[in-house]
Formats: sequence, C-alpha cells, structure tokens
Amino acid sequence: MPTIFDLRARRDALSAQRASGVARVSYDGKTVDYRSVAEIDRALEALDREIAVLEGRRIVRQVRITTTKGL
Repeated sequence: MPTIFDLRARRDALSAQRASGVARVSYDGKTVDYRSVAEIDRALEALDREIAVLEGRRIVRQVRITTTKGL
C-alpha cells in the first residue's frame, strides 16, 4: 500500500501534467498516458479519496441548501 507521501507526489505530478496540457505523466520510472482531461480529473479524484482515507477524513460529496421566506 502506498504511503500518503507517495500519493501526494503522484497527485502533484498529475496536477502539473494537467495544467501543462500534456497527456503523459512519468512517476517513479513509470509512464501513464491519458486520453482526456476528464480521465485526468477522475484520476485526481481517486487520489484525493485515497489521501482522505489515509488522513482519516471524509470527502463531502453533497451540499444541502435550505431556504425560508423569513416569516
């Protein structure tokens, strides 16, 4: 199982790659080719979930908004 430092390094590399517009990431001697920005975003979300689990926190997926007329 990768450590939190490994996951953060992967996430940083992937974020930098997404910002540069290049579809290939190399990390620790391994190369991954992505087809689209959406695929990169899914990979970033997966890494965020793994990091959150290791840190012992939850990722909020839903925001509820409640309104009233003030009466």
